[in-house]
Amino acid sequence: MGSRRAAAERRRTKPAVIGSVAAVVVAGAGFGVYAVYGGDAGGEDTARTKSAAAAEKVKSGPLTAAEVTSTAQRFLTAWQKGDVAGAAAATDDAEAAKALLTGYAKDAHVKDATFTAGTPAGAKVPFSVKATVAYEKTSEPLAYDSALTVVRRAGDGEPRVDWHASVVHPELRDGDRLVTGKAGDPPVKALDRDGGEITAAEYPSLGTVLDGLRDKYGKKAGGTPGIELRVVRGEKAGDGKGAKGSGAGEVADKTLLELSKGTPGTLKTTLDPALQAAAEQQVDGKKGASVVLMRASTGEILAVANGGHGFNTAFLGSLAPGSTMKVVTASMLLEKDLASVNEKHPCPKYFTYGGWKFQNDDKFEIKDGTFKASFARSCNTAFISQAPELKDDDLTRQAKEVFGLSMNNWSVGVSTFDGRVPVQSKAQMAASLIGQGGVRMNPLNMASVSATVKSGSFHQPYLVAPSVDGRKLATASRTMSGSTLAALRELMSYTAAYGTAAEAMAGVSGDVGAKTGSAEVDGQEKPNGWFTAYRGDLAAAGVVQQGGHGGDTAGPIVAALLKAGG
Repeated sequence: MGSRRAAAERRRTKPAVIGSVAAVVVAGAGFGVYAVYGGDAGGEDTARTKSAAAAEKVKSGPLTAAEVTSTAQRFLTAWQKGDVAGAAAATDDAEAAKALLTGYAKDAHVKDATFTAGTPAGAKVPFSVKATVAYEKTSEPLAYDSALTVVRRAGDGEPRVDWHASVVHPELRDGDRLVTGKAGDPPVKALDRDGGEITAAEYPSLGTVLDGLRDKYGKKAGGTPGIELRVVRGEKAGDGKGAKGSGAGEVADKTLLELSKGTPGTLKTTLDPALQAAAEQQVDGKKGASVVLMRASTGEILAVANGGHGFNTAFLGSLAPGSTMKVVTASMLLEKDLASVNEKHPCPKYFTYGGWKFQNDDKFEIKDGTFKASFARSCNTAFISQAPELKDDDLTRQAKEVFGLSMNNWSVGVSTFDGRVPVQSKAQMAASLIGQGGVRMNPLNMASVSATVKSGSFHQPYLVAPSVDGRKLATASRTMSGSTLAALRELMSYTAAYGTAAEAMAGVSGDVGAKTGSAEVDGQEKPNGWFTAYRGDLAAAGVVQQGGHGGDTAGPIVAALLKAGG
């Protein structure tokens, strides 16, 4: 019996792999590839051994400085040599990388490129590019800075360049490409309402607007195209966050380098040069700030500015508007006799609906208060408490039928996001009443809301007069009754004088009205601050992302523009 046990022990300790083992090292491009060859008994134990060995080979943990440096060097060296396949293999999406890197030479006509890596910051490696763009008989030097990030590839944990189009050029978004050739659209010389030329050098916020004007009117304005290197937007470039069809307007193609100038056509806009300068000054240095000023009675856009110039949040942003949406909600409650300006209206600390427990800022309550007091102090529960009396589509219909929002048919002269007020139910419907849930707006939309209140009816905002190209402006299907309109103006006027907007609107004289808002956003420490207001025939709205309370952040920006308007 002892001999049988000993024999069994010998069988269990017998190696699963029999034969010679050889290690082959293949050197190339500054890295090593190791392959191990050997025999195989082919049993179940062997399969488990191979699986465990494979698992051990999967790299994990933080990237080392050597891995980051060598991966970046491998990618940039191959790209500089014109070894597209080798450069693409150094990324975590070789197929997409190969397509864009191939186009860099063939479609963008970039040659003699040199790439110089900077000092890594963790896994991010900045690099500079110097090259030449040559097309037919013209050529121009090209220089810019970009960056790449090294990550562990899914599956084996090998370090690879995290592939995005922005690696090739920071202006590219995934789905875009670079093209050099005759411009698709001739250049446009945009003019302000007084006939002066508008340039991005003088008004930095208008760079994206000028791109949009060229995109729409280049062929209609009478110019001739030049030769240029440009970003051609792809199907994924829509709202600046990678989603065409998300409801946000499309982003225009962008010129990066002119090899030969075309002849521009001229196009007059509604922008007021003095007010545009004032808007630029107000957002200067405030990256998350955006503002729009318009004429309430006509819809003419007088100024638009963004503190961050890479994306036109003022026109294309898709953000929860917070309590500024209560202007629209209040108009609906007034029409349905669910609220009256000077009658008592509940404003408890909490109100539960659809399984969600809603509360006010700092959990305040107003005992025996009126609807005017709740509106002025921006009481959430005063609006949420009416949810049980509403149909799921009531707010959506009010926004569309009275305020012209969420119809996706504005024709401003450049691409815009026209607001979104989806039909929702239960807790999400209740949240929509206070500008959260699925409601999305931008300063253009909310300036239009104040303009509708001031003028009494919706006038679609526009930057280029419809007479220029015979386009039809969007219309709303109905207006508020005289009594509802008067009540809504009283609410906004009282808020500007005595409510949450009073501090910002101090010193803004005349016929005024305002509403503040703060919109909570997942992952943000501070809410987005909103403010919408009117003065005389001017209406404006602004947002400061991650700014906090709207009265403290967006309020002073909007109030300053209303003052500047005289």
